Amino acid sequence: MSNETVVQEEFTGWRKVLWPIHNFELKKFLPMGLMMLCILFIYTLVRDLKDTLMVSKAVCGGAETLGFLKLYGVTPSAILFMIVFVKLANIFEREKLFYVIVLFFLAFFVSFGFVMYPLREVLHMSEETITSLQASCPTLHWFFPVIGNWSFSLFYILAELWGSVVLSALFWQFANEITKVKESKRFYALFGMIGNVGLLASGSVIIWCADLAKSTAAIDPSIDSFGTNLFYQMAAVLVFGTLLIGLYRWMNKNVLTDPKLYTPGEGTTKKKKPKLGFVESFKCIITSPYLIMIAVLVLAYGVSINLVEAVWKGQLKEFCPDTNDYNAWMGRLSLTTGCVTILSAIAAQNVFRKFSWKVAASITPIILFITSALFYGFIMYKNSVGADAQLAGFSVLFLAVLVGFIQNALSKGTKYTLFDSTKQMAYIPLDPELKVKGQAAVEILAGRGGKSGGALIQSTLLMVIGGGVKLSGLVDILGTIVMVIVICWLFSVMGLSKRFEAMTAEKAKQ
Repeated sequence: MSNETVVQEEFTGWRKVLWPIHNFELKKFLPMGLMMLCILFIYTLVRDLKDTLMVSKAVCGGAETLGFLKLYGVTPSAILFMIVFVKLANIFEREKLFYVIVLFFLAFFVSFGFVMYPLREVLHMSEETITSLQASCPTLHWFFPVIGNWSFSLFYILAELWGSVVLSALFWQFANEITKVKESKRFYALFGMIGNVGLLASGSVIIWCADLAKSTAAIDPSIDSFGTNLFYQMAAVLVFGTLLIGLYRWMNKNVLTDPKLYTPGEGTTKKKKPKLGFVESFKCIITSPYLIMIAVLVLAYGVSINLVEAVWKGQLKEFCPDTNDYNAWMGRLSLTTGCVTILSAIAAQNVFRKFSWKVAASITPIILFITSALFYGFIMYKNSVGADAQLAGFSVLFLAVLVGFIQNALSKGTKYTLFDSTKQMAYIPLDPELKVKGQAAVEILAGRGGKSGGALIQSTLLMVIGGGVKLSGLVDILGTIVMVIVICWLFSVMGLSKRFEAMTAEKAKQ
């Protein structure tokens, strides 16, 4: 009997499902899992803070600024950062590159919490200056707070980049390099589960910091309670960032030097995705109806979730005028999303086993359709009767916030499990060349388009109408757009399902 056969037979029962890790592999697996936990812990903290800063704390700010930030701030910054990243990769070896990038982010986050935020009144435009600019140019009413609160905007951009740069470009490249293919089949799913523990922990920390800051300010009203909250959270970022660097250093010293755990060149072998430009990506997609349908799925999710999420953040600001309360709600959302994701991951296994691809792929858009219709409906009703109006013993504003909260948690939880899984499965029947090129094209075009499409719609509407119009006043337009997009999404699922099943059956005959 071969060694490989013995290894496979060591996992039985619940151990095979929940913990298929050998004791000798813990030295390699646990530090990697904890690295992902640290990365997602920091990402959740800064992600929730960036929204709190721009929506609730920024002078003349609001949810309306987010579309401008995503379109004109995050997108070009991501492109610029990737160019810089490639140049740094040519200068530094892998280990030093990790330290340079991570330390850059940590240095900014810590300096923001300890220096920039306390000096915001000196660094930022005054309220009078921003309102004067808004009056002189109503078309750019919501763009001026982005410029005027520039350190908040910079925090927003770097918080967005932390996930794509540190998680995708650093962690997963490192994992793919040092993890063997047979190990990845057991390790990677558990990395995701451990990462969600970081999501749960960070949500709890956000709530705890907000409550502690409020209780501190109650004792001494002269204290800036949100400044205290921010200080605690940036201290937590520093602690987990230091732990992340320590774990990475330990891996390089103790795992990458152990022949039993790492042999150079034996990492997971993945085909390199072709570096397609915009035109090449567009041509690749439009020549394949199958890829067009996948692109519609990706584009529809990105646009629709952005349109609903931005409106909800505006309603949350109205419901929670206190910045700490707003931040605590964002923490509760992260905590709930983590729980939903874990439960959804467990449920997804049964869905894939008992139902078709079409059923699994339809769950996310159906959830988004129903919850979005309810959410926009409550806001329309609130706009007509007033925020203080009661319905079933609750204020209409609270019900709108609650439904939006549930919508965000459910749609993101199912996205991370059912949506992402069915999307990846859809590439499987394609021939090898189209599979590689097609996936790269969809990620380049539809992936980026989904992230910026919702921001483009919001910012365009706000500029065309001009003045201080809010997203809540555009729910009839935004709601219609979301409903149409989700319906197109469902039609694409139906069409893609037929082609997917036919191609899968054809491949099974070969």
